[in-house]
Amino acid sequence: MTSRRPLLVRLLRPLALLVLSWLALSLLMVLVLRFVPPWTSAVMMERQLGALLHGEKDFHVRHRWVPWNQVSPYVPLAMVAGEDQKFPFHHGFDFDSIQDAMDAADEGRRLRGASTISQQTAKNLFLWNGRSFVRKGLEAYFTVLIELTWPKQRILEVYMNIAELGDGIYGVGAASDAYFRTPPSRLSPAQAARLAAVLPSPRRFHADRPSAYVQGRANWIQQQMGQLGGPGYLEGRQAIRETRRR
Repeated sequence: MTSRRPLLVRLLRPLALLVLSWLALSLLMVLVLRFVPPWTSAVMMERQLGALLHGEKDFHVRHRWVPWNQVSPYVPLAMVAGEDQKFPFHHGFDFDSIQDAMDAADEGRRLRGASTISQQTAKNLFLWNGRSFVRKGLEAYFTVLIELTWPKQRILEVYMNIAELGDGIYGVGAASDAYFRTPPSRLSPAQAARLAAVLPSPRRFHADRPSAYVQGRANWIQQQMGQLGGPGYLEGRQAIRETRRR
């Protein structure tokens, strides 16, 4: 018994050190990216690696970081309207949507996504595509970290700069160049809504050549943008949240 205990201790100590080191490194990464624009993301690297493995020689990732103040205010509003209308209020998780998705699964209905913009930002930036419990657990961990350390505006700024908006097209900068030949600052409400409309399946849908489904979804998103109150919806909620934090 005594001979096994030192062996167990010798095994647990490096494991504990490894876990603590990873936690410290992940926290440091999140804190740095609170201020520094990410030059790539885990999902971009995964897509590039997949293209190499499948022999897609002509494939290349298109990505260009654009600061918040150089993007049309309709773009983040469209993404919130289409993806996560409770974004200004929740702390990373929409538990009502999660419960609705679980109820739908129990009843055998089609599964609906329940991920918030915060969760999608965490997944796109740090993790990989997939549905494993490990990935979902890590997604929850990084979601908590960014919600604790980033303001809502930063989460949206990073999300709209790394979200896949076409095959190999990541972020509003590359998307506005590829689809509309216009600077992100000049995107109209209709163009912003079309970008947000492709998010469910960006490799199948096209913002510049919208199908009837995409155009219908874009029209609905634009309607929601107006009902939410326009760009002031995000600005007002951000100010309220920052006041409460103080």
